[in-house]
Amino acid sequence: MSENEVLLDVRNLKMHFSLGRSLFSKEKGYIYAVDGISFQIKRGETLGLVGESGCGKSTTVRAIAQLYKPTAGEVFLKGKDLMKTSAHDLLSARKNMQMVFQDPYASLNPRMTAGEIISEPMKIFQQRGLLDMSTEERNDRVDNLMERVGLSRFFKNRYPHEFSGGQRQRIGIARALALKPELMLCDEPVSALDVSIQSQILNLFKDLQKEFGLTYLFIAHDLAVIQYISDRVAVMYLGLIVEISGSKDLYKNPMHPYTQALLSAAPIPDPKVEAKRQRIILTGDVPSPDKQRPGCYFYDRCWKRMDICKKYRPELKETESGHQVACFLYHKPE
Repeated sequence: MSENEVLLDVRNLKMHFSLGRSLFSKEKGYIYAVDGISFQIKRGETLGLVGESGCGKSTTVRAIAQLYKPTAGEVFLKGKDLMKTSAHDLLSARKNMQMVFQDPYASLNPRMTAGEIISEPMKIFQQRGLLDMSTEERNDRVDNLMERVGLSRFFKNRYPHEFSGGQRQRIGIARALALKPELMLCDEPVSALDVSIQSQILNLFKDLQKEFGLTYLFIAHDLAVIQYISDRVAVMYLGLIVEISGSKDLYKNPMHPYTQALLSAAPIPDPKVEAKRQRIILTGDVPSPDKQRPGCYFYDRCWKRMDICKKYRPELKETESGHQVACFLYHKPE
């Protein structure tokens, strides 16, 4: 397959959660967690998704995996629309799309051993007739995966509580690799780990990507983590993507005011540079996601806002530098 092949294509994805009817209104309320985002991930690359807590990053990943049924939009994996497939075809597609969760303890069954956790996906797909593998082959794969993620195969009869946080996350990674997926959805997989362990897990992700040709959608709120792991970065604010660019280019030349403010908050490990740098302090609170707005969602907090920003919502468009940015500073509405 070509490296330029688009493996995941997300088009106008929306995920709205119903709040039901209030005491004072007959109309239903909604939380607009994801409100129309589009992006593509090419085979073999890593797209980092970054933004403030509550901006919709984890909801995006769960909607792509169809753990939440999206309100609207299209999700194409290898050209197949996951929102229009049957339950059997969706299960088959999930062989190529696996998740690594944020909490390495909550995502593991405490009553199953490490070996049982890693082998469970293979057993499920074998029961559904989607995988042909003998018990011996399955056990060998569990042993090999444990060794590959840095765990001794002799630990496979231990339970999750007998492992450290980093070791538990390695079990989660091994489980995600059990079905030989092409795409891995990583929902803040290092945020619950110590800094020293974070670097080990990030290097493991990189090594596995080279070895197995994996493609990642990688979520994190740590900007240094995103910079290290990502080929491209998408910046998310209040359910919308406001900027997409190559990782190096984004950190050198952030274009959207929100991205500029976000990067200014990240510390630089050079005291001289850090002392001279000017921090951008955003005023006001993050707006509530229970309302849709006609204009730019960042309007109330933006120090570069214009009158047009309040009336129209800017679309994500490519600039001359190759950036995609949703801001009227770089393009006017047609």
